[in-house]
Amino acid sequence: MKIATWNVNGIRARQSQFCDWVQRDRPDVICLQELKAEADQVPIQCAHEDYHIYWHGLRGYSGVSLHVRKGLFSTAPTFGHPDFDMESRIVQAECDDWVIASVYVPNGGKDYTAKLNFVTSLAAWARAIHAQGRPLILCGDINITRADLDVHPKERKPGVIGQRPEERALFNALLGDDLVDIGRALDPDNPGLFTWWAPWRNMRQRNIGWRIDYILAAPSLAARARSCVVLAEFGTSDHAPVMMTLD
Repeated sequence: MKIATWNVNGIRARQSQFCDWVQRDRPDVICLQELKAEADQVPIQCAHEDYHIYWHGLRGYSGVSLHVRKGLFSTAPTFGHPDFDMESRIVQAECDDWVIASVYVPNGGKDYTAKLNFVTSLAAWARAIHAQGRPLILCGDINITRADLDVHPKERKPGVIGQRPEERALFNALLGDDLVDIGRALDPDNPGLFTWWAPWRNMRQRNIGWRIDYILAAPSLAARARSCVVLAEFGTSDHAPVMMTLD
């Protein structure tokens, strides 16, 4: 099973790349962020008929979607949103006993307190899912680097949003004992594991970036993870897709 996430930075700008990627890698679950489109603005080409799809967006801003391959689970997914959803930032799907979610955490530049509150609520929601005994897979743009290792040395700036101690503490609270950061669990010491690059000065080509896009999974599912790769060569978004393969 392949589960993937990608901040497309505008689904209309990336529609052909999205279709090429789906055709090439055939993910079973796809989580997209930063659609920058309402549901009726999403190009018809992006509605692949072999997926159950939920588009959750706003005109020109934010937005997430979730795509689950038909027949992957015994019943069709039930889509919904946690109570703390704001600005079309999270969609979840109940798939048999699993819960899968696509999330786009605020970057905090306009309202830092709102970002901290969102992540606090996200952590409480994840704990509640775990308490129900349901495996959770949470994918998306968290907009926080877990540690200095997740930022290129040239980009490490004390006090910059996305690298602040209180943000990282909240991220660790989100993980707790209930979720595993699959990318880092499988590649713990890689200093060049980045998913976002500033769109100037050839930062992507030079791999001077940040790791802010994640696939987080319940320990029972993390134990089945065979790979989790950043598809750094793909697409023209400032983010790269991340894809996990489960046994």
